[in-house]
Amino acid sequence: MNYLAHLYLSEHSSDALIGNLLGDFVKGRLRSQFSATIMRGIALHRKIDTFTDAHAVTRCSRNLISPGRRRFAGIIVDLSYDHFLARHWRQYTDVELSSFVADVYRTLEDRSAILPENLQRLLPRMMGEDWLGSYKELSSIASALDRISIRFKRTNNLMGAVEEIERHYGCLESHFLEFFPQAIRFAKRHHLPAGARTQNAASCMLNNHIFEKSP
Repeated sequence: MNYLAHLYLSEHSSDALIGNLLGDFVKGRLRSQFSATIMRGIALHRKIDTFTDAHAVTRCSRNLISPGRRRFAGIIVDLSYDHFLARHWRQYTDVELSSFVADVYRTLEDRSAILPENLQRLLPRMMGEDWLGSYKELSSIASALDRISIRFKRTNNLMGAVEEIERHYGCLESHFLEFFPQAIRFAKRHHLPAGARTQNAASCMLNNHIFEKSP
């Protein structure tokens, strides 16, 4: 799972939303540097990653990637699944993708002081280029893969890896559509009951509707 999917699968509060994104930016043992709800979000992110990596459907997706790029199969498949989530967004919620993304950006900007430095540095570019909203376009996935390739210190062949998605587009899409409802059910089982959550104004719109169409 990549950024968009983890944010969608989050519990319904700003702190939980932040925590589910921070799972990609905070590594190692969790300490009490964040609120309990943010810590739960990070923990949920890690559980979802474990569930995803071990799932038979995602293994099938990774096996589609050519042997020369197989070591990057997880990255390629994660980004392809965010693409398909963006493409099929209204199948899972009545909230417009643009509204959801705007709410995420607003929450991150309002709470930027508590974000890790690496995310603070990345946030202006993420918002300025609308990474989350642009995932619907395969060209944006291509750009994301190329950015990751450049960040690696060692020479690699991840650059241009969007061709792997293009080659297997139909199969990857069908895999996503089979897998994601199961990911939703898995995430829900690890959410706090609704009455135990602390709501706030920054996430009310998102909270009211995000799982409305969920299986």
